[in-house]
Amino acid sequence: MAIQKVGVVGCGLMGHGIVQVAAQGGCQVVVLEAEQKFLDSGLARIDKSLTKLAEKAAEKAVKEGKANEADAKAKATADAAATRARIRGTTSQQDLADCDLVIEAIVENLDVKKKLFKELGAICKASTIFASNTSSFPIGEMATASGRPARFVGLHFFNPVQLMKLVEVVRTDSTDAQVFEDAKAFGAACGKAPVACKDTPGFVVNRLLVPYMTEAMRMLERGDATAQDIDTAMKLGCGYPMGPIELTDYVGLDTTLFIVEGWTKRYPDEPAFTVPAVLREKVKLGKLGRKTGEGFYKWEGDKRA
Repeated sequence: MAIQKVGVVGCGLMGHGIVQVAAQGGCQVVVLEAEQKFLDSGLARIDKSLTKLAEKAAEKAVKEGKANEADAKAKATADAAATRARIRGTTSQQDLADCDLVIEAIVENLDVKKKLFKELGAICKASTIFASNTSSFPIGEMATASGRPARFVGLHFFNPVQLMKLVEVVRTDSTDAQVFEDAKAFGAACGKAPVACKDTPGFVVNRLLVPYMTEAMRMLERGDATAQDIDTAMKLGCGYPMGPIELTDYVGLDTTLFIVEGWTKRYPDEPAFTVPAVLREKVKLGKLGRKTGEGFYKWEGDKRA
């Protein structure tokens, strides 16, 4: 694989998972954070995740009769330690200069992302591939800001990164064909199933998922069915693990509103991108779903009350 050294900007919810899977895939990884305290917090999450992974791997090996308990624990611990040894933290952008690939996983603010890529474009070697983990912003705008649109892709991982098998690999009209293939190969090396898509709003998953969620909210507004019945219908009728109203609560009503409002602003003539009034009202009241304990449903931690 052409990509051997990876930089990840951001070691938060998504970033720390991307760092871990890239290291598990055999890459040397440099993770950049703005402050040491944020870096320490992210690396601690990786350490905790690797410990759990080692425990599960050892249990599986023993259960399948591949090794005794002591040998299984020793191997799993050694594998986790080898992964961790491939990860290095930094607070200096200069440490990303010689990376083959740099993935951005920072706040969902387009201006902040464009500023970052402009800075990286002046620092990183000419062959470096840039990627954004954004779920909602146009890849092309960040690619232009970087000064090297031919070497820019989207790499949209899903939360939790360590468990979710999908990565959307997004190309613009300017993306070099070999760069796109290298990005897909990297996704596969991370243990993911890469799907290719163009730089369209929401890519594949969110372009289908978010309008599905908002249409369910409009059904609720019209009184077509209750939230419970909408969710039950989709779970039992389509085999989905979670209905659209419950899913909106789980994702976060503020997150959903942020995405749809951004699309509405950019694509005002697209009827699928209108914001349900009930969504605005819930967010105004601070009822954001699972994260606040109440949205369309009441929650106790990660479980509906």
